[in-house]
Amino acid sequence: MFAVHLMAFYFSKLKEDQIKKVDRFLYHMRLSDDTLLDIMRRFRAEMEKGLAKDTNPTAAVKMLPTFVRAIPDGSENGEFLSLDLGGSKFRVLKVQVAEEGKRHVQMESQFYPTPNEIIRGNGTELFEYVADCLADFMKTKDLKHKKLPLGLTFSFPCRQTKLEEGVLLSWTKKFKARGVQDTDVVSHLTKAMRRHKDMDVDILALVNDTVGTMMTCAYDDPYCEVGVIIGTGSNACYMEDMSNIDLVEGDEGRMCINTEWGAFGDDGALGDIRTEFDRELDLGSLNPGKQLFEKMISGLYLGELVRLILLKMAKAGLLFGGEKSSALHTKGKIETRHVAAMEKYKEGLANTREILVDLGLEPSEADCIAVQHVCTIVSFRSANLCAAALAAILTRLRENKKVERLRTTVGMDGTLYKIHPQYPKRLHKVVRKLVPSCDVRFLLSESGSTKGAAMVTAVASRVQAQRKQIDRVLALFQLTREQLVDVQAKMRAELEYGLKKKSHGLATVRMLPTYVCGLPDGTEKGKFLALDLGGTNFRVLLVKIRSGRRSVRMYNKIFAIPLEIMQGTGEELFDHIVQCIADFLDYMGLKGASLPLGFTFSFPCRQMSIDKGTLIGWTKGFKATDCEGEDVVDMLREAIKRRNEFDLDIVAVVNDTVGTMMTCGYEDPNCEIGLIAGTGSNMCYMEDMRNIEMVEGGEGKMCINTEWGGFGDNGCIDDIRTRYDTEVDEGSLNPGKQRYEKMTSGMYLGEIVRQILIDLTKQGLLFRGQISERLRTRGIFETKFLSQIESDRLALLQVRRILQQLGLDSTCEDSIVVKEVCGAVSRRAAQLCGAGLAAIVEKRREDQGLEHLRITVGVDGTLYKLHPHFSRILQETVKKLAPRCDVTFMLSEDGSGKGAALITAVAKRLQQAQKEN
Repeated sequence: MFAVHLMAFYFSKLKEDQIKKVDRFLYHMRLSDDTLLDIMRRFRAEMEKGLAKDTNPTAAVKMLPTFVRAIPDGSENGEFLSLDLGGSKFRVLKVQVAEEGKRHVQMESQFYPTPNEIIRGNGTELFEYVADCLADFMKTKDLKHKKLPLGLTFSFPCRQTKLEEGVLLSWTKKFKARGVQDTDVVSHLTKAMRRHKDMDVDILALVNDTVGTMMTCAYDDPYCEVGVIIGTGSNACYMEDMSNIDLVEGDEGRMCINTEWGAFGDDGALGDIRTEFDRELDLGSLNPGKQLFEKMISGLYLGELVRLILLKMAKAGLLFGGEKSSALHTKGKIETRHVAAMEKYKEGLANTREILVDLGLEPSEADCIAVQHVCTIVSFRSANLCAAALAAILTRLRENKKVERLRTTVGMDGTLYKIHPQYPKRLHKVVRKLVPSCDVRFLLSESGSTKGAAMVTAVASRVQAQRKQIDRVLALFQLTREQLVDVQAKMRAELEYGLKKKSHGLATVRMLPTYVCGLPDGTEKGKFLALDLGGTNFRVLLVKIRSGRRSVRMYNKIFAIPLEIMQGTGEELFDHIVQCIADFLDYMGLKGASLPLGFTFSFPCRQMSIDKGTLIGWTKGFKATDCEGEDVVDMLREAIKRRNEFDLDIVAVVNDTVGTMMTCGYEDPNCEIGLIAGTGSNMCYMEDMRNIEMVEGGEGKMCINTEWGGFGDNGCIDDIRTRYDTEVDEGSLNPGKQRYEKMTSGMYLGEIVRQILIDLTKQGLLFRGQISERLRTRGIFETKFLSQIESDRLALLQVRRILQQLGLDSTCEDSIVVKEVCGAVSRRAAQLCGAGLAAIVEKRREDQGLEHLRITVGVDGTLYKLHPHFSRILQETVKKLAPRCDVTFMLSEDGSGKGAALITAVAKRLQQAQKEN
């Protein structure tokens, strides 16, 4: 028993001594945590260099865009071919993706050798060999009669300008075929395939093997957005935000970046980390000075590093009693498979002895322990370096997503990672230590990068097909110049019908006289009350106007109008309004004061004088009974009488559009048009009295409230209405009415978007085909969301958050489509508004017999003010359709309040002038 303990002690002491000896000799290969964190920082800096346009040409880590923009979503299906060129063998696959709606992949493959004379010979011969192998495979599998898409896995650095094109930057590993560098490899293969007349194959995607690995794993785990290969060579790819990729145009979505991390350090960034053995190995390689990081970590080089270390230790008398064999002197005699075998848990020492004996050496027990530890240090350093670079990528992903903790999956492949018994465990442990804020799952790619190339091709096919379907829908909202000119002409015709006595009753554009016959001239003064009713809120204002200095001061209070009042009786509505006025007068200390009042009433009214307005019909969700056909001023007076607390002089009933024109007219006498683009849409303008047949008198001008929201109610613009517009119209409170408004105003744009999103989801083009309950809810997609989503400053991540608020679990690709849909709907709205406005300004120019008209449009409304692109598109459209009109757009400040007071003041001034006359 004592002898056994003595032996155990002897062996453990021997082991300890040998390990210490090797540790001292390879001190520089052991990397501390601080060193790894430093390498991580260096790699982050290299990534930044590679992504930026200015520094990319000199960057060692090239960060190549792959034009792979989407990962599999499970809806891919079909038959695909895949080739994998880049390792010691060449592989051809046929991949059947997802039959009968199941997430399932069936594969048939065949390996072909890659002889040295082929991979180091002439480039043309290399690709002809590949095409011959593909033809052989298709013949064997009876595929010659089919037209099939193909994905090519090409495991060398390429600069891509599109998914199906790639210029070889340099050969790596053992490849050296002539005449291929700086040319498009897809063209080479296409040309070689043309020799086989019976083969009908389309190359849809050129994929790096690392990208293939990521895509293979992403098919099984949608969280997978990083791919790493640690095999013959080593590389990593990940999904980067487009806004960070200077080399590719566009900011929307994400794209897979092939880091080509093997070249990290080629610019000297790892000079202090590299050892004498790394330098010796590099000098003896096919590409000295290149791929320095790869030479420290990948399977092609680890065995050679171990050989160089053993040789030096033997020369120093630290191993094999100073004896060396010719095999130990021979390059390539120790391979990575030998390193893996020597590090096996139980049989490692026995394997070490066997391998050393095969090398013609006579190792002692101590030698075997030392050699095993050399292998451990070399492979551990490899895992550490890989972990530091991968941790840098994961940190970048987390920061891109702006999250505290990142949940992600890394797709892994490569012979070193797969066959080395300790490697995966070491890598995982170090990654988790370096990035504690990332929950990382490592997923082994089962079928390697070749299946990934087929997945990229399948995704490309799906995206292509989906894009066509989405474009068909968006095309419905794209108006040609001819269509806009047609809208302009039809609007002009409707304006004329509305002005004429004969046709006025049939006109869809009502052209209502407002009896506002003058613009402010600056002499207005006094205190005025203004009421503003036109939405879910009601405002009461006190407006103080001072003459001479054109100064206006306002005090106001906002009151809510509950739905039961909006849709109750007329008496209840006007009693509520009077209650709000009483509260305001009390609040302002004006109880009992008799003030002139202007009433902004933003609904279609027929006026017979400035203080009389008969409601034609409610819009914007109001439905109060016993009001339509009644004079709203009389209804307000009756409600004031019922309250019997105060008396007010109601001077004018005003439309909010007219108020907007008057507010801007107070600042700019050239302002003769008012436009509202907000919850509703409307326009007014100063018309010559001679053209207004419903009002007597031919002198001067009068403001006409066009009520253009009803344009098209006679079917004249049905050719540009879509099924989504019909859906929105039929679900509204007033089907068949206000059709133009329903295509252009804030109350309806969000609803049009919602209808499109439902349709695209039903077609399986959005939200994985799942329609959430929230999306089924009418009115949930408010127009404010369009403004937010279309903001140029908003990243897709924020778009996804907005959609999440709506109960929509969107992918990055979904977010892009939603943004496009919002853009198409709002753009059409702005163009239609622009076409309508162009009809008015052209009419004013012709009526005045001018070659060129200068005019100002006063504008108000949340859509115009808050939407990031609406105002610009509207202005551009007016410029295109009315080139002889110089139109200035002026934002109105509180047209419905200040404007009502100004109209009241102008009316009082004109009344006074009449009395004096």
